Amino acid sequence: MADFRLEAEIRTEFGKGSARRTRRAGRVPAVLYGHGQDVVHLSLPAREFAAALRNGGSNALLTVVIDGKDQLALTKAVQRDPIRRIHEHVDLVIVRRGEKVTVDVPIVVIGDTTPDVLVSIELNTVSVQVAATNIPESIEVDVTGRGVGEGFTVADLPLPSGATLLTDAEALVVNLMGAPSAEALEAELEEAEAEAGIEREESDEAAEGAGEGDVVPEPQDQGSGESIESTENS
Repeated sequence: MADFRLEAEIRTEFGKGSARRTRRAGRVPAVLYGHGQDVVHLSLPAREFAAALRNGGSNALLTVVIDGKDQLALTKAVQRDPIRRIHEHVDLVIVRRGEKVTVDVPIVVIGDTTPDVLVSIELNTVSVQVAATNIPESIEVDVTGRGVGEGFTVADLPLPSGATLLTDAEALVVNLMGAPSAEALEAELEEAEAEAGIEREESDEAAEGAGEGDVVPEPQDQGSGESIESTENS
């Protein structure tokens, strides 16, 4: 996996005001801990940290450079503003080369199934124990040519060498089902609407059948016609 290098700065001021100033300066407040070492308060370059997560995933291996010394770390927790989508704070845990760590790895489905197959992802991640320097960004499940009734369990997943699965091996990860027909979907929608007490409006065809929208001439006033005719003859 890729190793992302980030130049860290030690933080000596704390609190909300200090954190805001750090973020305005284009950096993310962070703490680094683990292996019995004292907690270190630092900041990371916001753009480079975001790129590491974007390209390496949530389990990206980071080389944090502190006062010229390298320290391997993994992101333990990330706080993100839900509106502005900026990283507000990061917890980093120290790791060592060769050390095994427990991480949740995302599942990614690739390939095309046979026609009329609906792919249902039952598990989005699986838990594995793996060397810190060999964490996969994702685990791919290839559904190429697969048909209805087939599926993949945790035991079917390809893992990097030396990795150990911690999720139940019999747990279903991907299930391949028959795609419902348009008629079945319409019937299901109508049933759901009926249960919710929703009444559908008449369709255009129904409206036309009832004569709605047609222009019907008003009946001629025969009495008025006779008056006009008698006037003309006079």
